[in-house]
Amino acid sequence: MSDRVLPYLMYEGRAEEAMRFYVSVFPGSKVLEVLRYGKGAPGAEGTVSRGKFTVAGQTIICADSTVRDAFAFSPATSLFVECTSKERMKLLVDRLSEGGKIFMPLDNYGFSKLFAWVADKFGVSWQLNMG
Repeated sequence: MSDRVLPYLMYEGRAEEAMRFYVSVFPGSKVLEVLRYGKGAPGAEGTVSRGKFTVAGQTIICADSTVRDAFAFSPATSLFVECTSKERMKLLVDRLSEGGKIFMPLDNYGFSKLFAWVADKFGVSWQLNMG
């Protein structure tokens, strides 16, 4: 058996909302597992102790942090999406940046015919590319 590497995203009380949002943006994606903190557990009761979902075939794990950390998501780490069409890419940029921010708007940057870099409303960074 070989090792497996999965992205892990840590939220502050919004893990389930984030999972459901990402699954709505990428067709064929789904929430696979939601485990919650119960009464007396280290996290707030009902928040996500472990979530697992797929986005465009990539399995991602997430959770709600049990403490307020001095750090959050940073653009230094992002999810990279290889898009199949200009129309789909525009839709993804629009949906993912809604309530977030655009670092690099959809354009030809020389290293790619079409590229954009955004952060979603949860602070997760996404790089979208088309050849």
